[in-house]
Amino acid sequence: MIAPGRTIEQLERQIVVRGGKLTCQIVMTYFHHLQVLNPCPIPEKGGGILVCNHTSSLDPVPLQAACPRLITWMMAKEYAGHFGTRWFFNAIEPILVERSGRDMAAARAALRALKEGKILGIFPEGRIEKAQELLEFQTGIALQAMKSTAPVYPAYPDGTQRRKGIVEAVLTPNHVTLRFGPPIQFEEEAEGREGLERVTAKIKSAISALATH
Repeated sequence: MIAPGRTIEQLERQIVVRGGKLTCQIVMTYFHHLQVLNPCPIPEKGGGILVCNHTSSLDPVPLQAACPRLITWMMAKEYAGHFGTRWFFNAIEPILVERSGRDMAAARAALRALKEGKILGIFPEGRIEKAQELLEFQTGIALQAMKSTAPVYPAYPDGTQRRKGIVEAVLTPNHVTLRFGPPIQFEEEAEGREGLERVTAKIKSAISALATH
């Protein structure tokens, strides 16, 4: 079970976190040939939402390699239940989400993480895209952005990891590119379904624009 409650400073100081971030950088640079096309805009302090398309199971690794901050991922609960990886997830404290439906506990945990100054990582498509076109974005990302007023940092990973299964994507060399967009903020959007859909569309458009550069 994930043990919440540690501050971002406490999380960052852990040996497993520092070692994990360094490992991500080494693996992505020398094995998956990561090319970061522009600097990561995430500041050293303060909460924010890192949001990007989902090309493969490898995606969190290049994003963490390029980001100077520890990313608190929102992820499906079943991924953290494996005995061999449970210790690692206990260290980085992801937010575990039930796939069965709307998970209000996870939504509240995400807002708490942003209030505590953490960087929340979200794949709003909810599943891996198998073509170049973005899938529909879930409106939960818009709700988090509007309620927290935290800046949203769009990112776009791409490369030869696309259309590979989890084992192949992780264990075979790839050529991965990663581009970041400028932060966007939502403070005065209309509430209700219309506002959620408008903000969701703006976030999707920001990520789509990165694919055309």
